[in-house]
Amino acid sequence: MQDNLFNDPREQIAQLSDTLRRYEQAYYMHDSPLVSDAEYDRLFKQLQSLEAEHPHLLSHDSPTQRVGGQAVAAFSQVTHALPMLSLGNVFDEAELKAFDARCKEGLKTDTVEYGAELKFDGLALSLRYENGSLVQAATRGDGAVGEDVTHNVKTIRNVPLKLIGNGVPSVLEVRGEVLMMRNDFAGLNKRQAANEEKKFVNPRNAAAGSLRQLDPKITAQRPLTFFAYGIGQHSLSAIPNSHSETLALLAHYGLPVYQLPTLCASAEELLAVYAEIGLQRDRLPFDIDGVVYKVNNYAQQAVLGFVSRAPRWAVAHKFPAQEMQTTLLAIDVQVGRTGVLTPVARLEPVFVGGVTVTNATLHNETEIHRKQLMVGDTVIVRRAGDVIPEVVQSVTHLREGDYRPYTLPRLCPACGAATEQDIENEGVQIRCGNALNCPAQLKQGLWHFAQRRAMDIDGLGDKIIDLFVDLGWVHDVADLFDPAVLNVERMSNLDRFGEKSASNLLAALEAAKMRPLARLLYGLGIRHVGESTARDLASTFGSLDALHSASLEALLAVPDVGTVVAQSVLDYFAKPAAQAMLARLQSFGVAPPAQVASQNTAHPLFGKTVVITGTLPTLGRDEAGDKLRAVGAKVAGSVSKNTHFLLAGDAAGSKLDKAKALGIEVVDEKWLLSILAS
Repeated sequence: MQDNLFNDPREQIAQLSDTLRRYEQAYYMHDSPLVSDAEYDRLFKQLQSLEAEHPHLLSHDSPTQRVGGQAVAAFSQVTHALPMLSLGNVFDEAELKAFDARCKEGLKTDTVEYGAELKFDGLALSLRYENGSLVQAATRGDGAVGEDVTHNVKTIRNVPLKLIGNGVPSVLEVRGEVLMMRNDFAGLNKRQAANEEKKFVNPRNAAAGSLRQLDPKITAQRPLTFFAYGIGQHSLSAIPNSHSETLALLAHYGLPVYQLPTLCASAEELLAVYAEIGLQRDRLPFDIDGVVYKVNNYAQQAVLGFVSRAPRWAVAHKFPAQEMQTTLLAIDVQVGRTGVLTPVARLEPVFVGGVTVTNATLHNETEIHRKQLMVGDTVIVRRAGDVIPEVVQSVTHLREGDYRPYTLPRLCPACGAATEQDIENEGVQIRCGNALNCPAQLKQGLWHFAQRRAMDIDGLGDKIIDLFVDLGWVHDVADLFDPAVLNVERMSNLDRFGEKSASNLLAALEAAKMRPLARLLYGLGIRHVGESTARDLASTFGSLDALHSASLEALLAVPDVGTVVAQSVLDYFAKPAAQAMLARLQSFGVAPPAQVASQNTAHPLFGKTVVITGTLPTLGRDEAGDKLRAVGAKVAGSVSKNTHFLLAGDAAGSKLDKAKALGIEVVDEKWLLSILAS
C-alpha cells in the first residue's frame, strides 16, 4: 500500500483499516499471510498515529481497538434476543437411529438431509453485529441471560470487528464457540509455570478463564480462537434455506467457519461420519467431544420445533466417556431437602476427561450393591457424557484384605433420627422422616425457597443460610420474614455481616413478599410440585387460601395433576406445622398476587397457543404472557405446528421465519391489546 495515498485523514484511516483487516483475515483465518510481520506492524503504527492525531475519527471497530480500555469491575448481564438453546445427546447407534426415526416421523418422509459437524469443546458465545460492526459479545449463561464480554472478545484475533462482503444485514447475531488450540494451551501453561503461576487443567478451562478476565489486556495475552456455527437474531432480507447455506454466508461475511457440515441422508451415513471424525479426533488442533447432527432444511426444522430447552431437529452424538481407575476412599452421605439420603463416593483424586475428579454420586444403596462397591476398592470412574463423574464398577479381582458390603446408616447423619424406606420409590431410597427438625433438610429447603426460580432472594446464599440455621435463628421459611428474627441491628453484629449487607438482605426479602403465587408454591418445596405444576395450581385457584381448601376432586381437575400430586398437595396443607408456617408468612406480609386463568371459553384466545418474540412497544414479554394466560391462552417458548399465533415485536428473528414457513398467523401488540379489550 502506498503511504499517504489520500490527503484527507478520514480516507487514510479508512484505507489503512480495510488493508489491515484484509491482512488479519488472511493471517488468522486462512493461515496464508499476505505481507511480512514487519510490514503489518508498520501499517498498524501508522494507523495508530493517525487516530492519535484525529481522535474524533477513531471507531470502535478499528484494528487498533483489539485491546483497549480499563479493566471492568464486573460483567454486566445481556438478555439474549433469542435463547441460546442446548442440545440433547445420544451415546450409541440405537439412540441415533431413534433420533432419525423421530425426525422422519415428524416430517412424514422417508428421507431427511442432515448436516454433521464437529462439536467443539469450548465456550458458547454470541456476537452481535449492527451495520456490520461488532457491538456486543455475550456468553451463553443460562441460555436466556449471559455475561457481556465484548471488550475481551475484541482481543480474539480471528473475530472480525467489521464484517466484509456484499449484503451485510443491519443486525446479525452470530452463534459460535470460543476455544483454545492445543499448541496454544501447551504454550500458555509453559508460560504460567515459568512465572510460577497456576497451570490450567485443560484447554476448555483455559479458554473460559481467559474470556472472563476483568482486564481485556490479560485476555489479549491468551491465544483464543472463535468458530461460528449458526445465527440468532438477524435482519437478513434473503434468508438462507438451510443450515449449510447459512454457514457459507457467514464465511462470506468474513466470519471464521471451521468447515461446512458434511451432508448425510441416513443414520448409516451419520454413523460413518461419526466414526471417521472419531479417528481424526486426536489429530485435530483443538478438542472436540462429539459430532452434532442437524436437520439441514430450515422449513423442516420449523415443523419439528423444540422440546423443553432443546431442538427436536438437532442432537449431539457424544464420544465414549473416558474411564480411569482410582481408589474408593470412603462413602459419605448427604441429606437433601426432602430427607433423601444420597451416598457420595470420596475418591483418590483422578484426572478423567480433562478434570480432576474427587467425588461422585452413588445414587442409592441398591446401586452400590449392584456395582459391588466396597470402601477400599479399586474402581473405574467415568465422566458420563464427559460431564458428570460416575463410578462404573469395582475391579473386584484387585481386592486384598477384609472388605465388607456397605449399608446406608439407619440414623440420619444430620439429626440422628431414624430413617425409613421411601415406599413411593419401591424402597430404593432411604429417607429421614424428621422433616421438622433436621438441619440438613432445613438448609436445603431454605436454599430451594430462596433460589432465583422460586422467591429469588438476592444475597441469601448457602453460607448465610448455614449461619442462620446454625445460630438457631431460622427454623422455617417464615422466620426469614420475621422482623424479630432478622433485622439490621441483630445481623450487623455477625462477623463479616455489616449494616449495608443486612439492609440489602432485608430489602431483598421485602421484594420477595410480592413474588407471584406460582413462585411461592414452587419455593415451598411441596413434594411432586415443580415449576409447571405450581403455575397450573396458581392459575386455577388464585390464592393460598383457595388452594388450602381445595378438595381432591378439584385438584385432579387441574391440567397434568394426577392422584400422586393431588394427594401430596392435600397432605402438605393438612400438616399443622405447614398451616402455622403459612399463617406466619401471611402475617409478615407475604402476599403473592395471583392471576386466575379465565374460564371464558368464548374468548377468542381461550385455549390458543401463543409464542412471543421480539421487543413489544409497551409490554414486556412476561407482562404480555401474563395477560394471555389470564384469558386462558397457553404461552409457549418455541414455534411449532401447534402454535396458533406468533406475537411479534421489533427485531423478531428466527421464530418469525419459522412462523411464516408454517403459515402461522403473525400478530402485533396492537392486535393483542385490542382483542384483550374486547
